[in-house]
Amino acid sequence: MNNTRIEKDSMGELSVPQEALYAAQTQRAVNNFPVSGQPMPKAFIHALILAKYSAAQANSELNLLPDNMGTAICQAADELLASDFSQHFPVDVFQTGSGTSSNMNANEVLATLASKIFGETVGANDHINYGQSSNDIIPTAIHISAALELHEKLLPALNHLISTIQKKAISVDKYVKTGRTHLMDAMPVRMSQSLNAWADQLAQNTVLLKQLQPSIQSLAQGGTAVGTGINTLESFAPRFTEALSEKTGVDFTPANNFFTHIGSQDIAVSLSGQLKAIAVSIMKIANDLRWMNSGPLAGLGEIELEALQPGSSIMPGKVNPVIPEAACMVAAQVIGNDSTITIAGQSGNFELNVMLPLVAKNLLESIELLTNISHLLADKAIATFVVNEEKLKEALSRNPILVTALNPIIGYEKAAEIAKKAYKDGRPIVEVAADNTDLSIEELTRLLDPSKLTQGGVQS
Repeated sequence: MNNTRIEKDSMGELSVPQEALYAAQTQRAVNNFPVSGQPMPKAFIHALILAKYSAAQANSELNLLPDNMGTAICQAADELLASDFSQHFPVDVFQTGSGTSSNMNANEVLATLASKIFGETVGANDHINYGQSSNDIIPTAIHISAALELHEKLLPALNHLISTIQKKAISVDKYVKTGRTHLMDAMPVRMSQSLNAWADQLAQNTVLLKQLQPSIQSLAQGGTAVGTGINTLESFAPRFTEALSEKTGVDFTPANNFFTHIGSQDIAVSLSGQLKAIAVSIMKIANDLRWMNSGPLAGLGEIELEALQPGSSIMPGKVNPVIPEAACMVAAQVIGNDSTITIAGQSGNFELNVMLPLVAKNLLESIELLTNISHLLADKAIATFVVNEEKLKEALSRNPILVTALNPIIGYEKAAEIAKKAYKDGRPIVEVAADNTDLSIEELTRLLDPSKLTQGGVQS
C-alpha cells in the first residue's frame, strides 16, 4: 500500500505522507532540516494560526478575498486551535532564519482544511498568505505568542508567587533570625523582612515586565517583504490588529515602523533581558531557601522544606531541597536563553533578522519555565516550609554581632573587643558585655533584644 502522495511546488514534485495536511514546501523543510528533532513551540504555532485567522478576516473585510473563502479559512483556523495541532507542524526550529518554512507549513495546513470547507481550492500562497510575507508574519507571531504567554501565564504565575510569599511573611513575622552578610553572622532580622524582600524583588520585576507589554503587543504585520508593505493595503494592518485583539482579548497595535520590527528583534531582546532579571531573582530566593533549609544537623536548619521525595539512592532518610534546586536550574537556563537571544538579535542584516525561529523558541521556553517554576516555588516550597524556632533562638543567643547595637553607648572599639572575646570564649554576648561594661544584665538584655533590633534606630 502506498503511504505517500505526490505534491508539487515551484521547485517540482515531492512525496508527502498520505495523511499529512501539509504539502510540498513543508516536506522539503522536514527533509532539509533534520537538526534537533524539536518543532517550533506550540505557543508560537498557536500564535501563527491566530495571525492567519486575523489576516483572513481583514482581507475579507477589505474585499481582497471572497467572504465565504475568508470564512472558510477562519473556520479552518478555529478547528486547528481547538485540536492538538502539533502533528501537523513538524518543521525543526533550526530551519531557514526567516521562518519561511513554518509560515508555509501553516499556509499549507490551512489551505488543505479550508479547501474542504470551501468546496474549491484555497491556495496556500495566493489566499492563506494573501497580503503577507514570512518576513512580517513570523516576527508578528513571535510578538503575539510572547504577549499571550505573558498575559495569560507568566504574569499570573508571578502574582501568585508574590502573594504566596506575602502571606507566608505574615505567618512567620514573629520569628527573628540571624541576618547574614557575606554568608557570615550579622544583625538580626525578622523572617518576614527576608520574605518581603523576595516579594519586593519579584514585584519590581513584574512592574518592568508590564512596561514591555505595549511594545511586545506592537506588530510587524503589514510590512510584508521588507517593510514597505508591498502587495497589501495600508488599511490591512489596523484591520488585522483589530481582528486579532477581538479574537484574543489582548490589545494589539500595528508597529509605528514596520522596518524596525522586521529588520530587528530589539523588543524580544529587551523582553528576554527582563526574563533574565526575573531568573536572577528566582535564583536568589531559591538559594536562600536552600541555605535556610541546610542540615538539618550540620547546616543552618532554620526551616524545614516540605519532604517531596527520597533524596538519595544510597543514604536512607536523606531529603533534599528539590524544588529550589529545580528553580536554580530554570534560572540558569533562562540566563543561557537570554545570551542566545542576544546573539540572535544581532543577526538583523539590513531589512530582516535571520534567526527568528531561534528567538521564538528561546523566548517562549524562558516564559514557560519561569511560569511553571513560579507555581512550584509558591506551592511546594514557600507555602509549606516549617520554621525551626529553637534553631533560630540558639543561633541568636550566641551571636556576638548583636554588640553592634552598643556602638553608640560604648564605642566601636570596645564593642569589637567584647565581640571577639565572646567568640573566643563561646559565651553569650550579654554575659561578656556585662563583665566588661558598667551596664547591667537587665539593661543589656533590653538593649540587645533581637526583636527590638529588627526595628532599626538607636538603642537607648
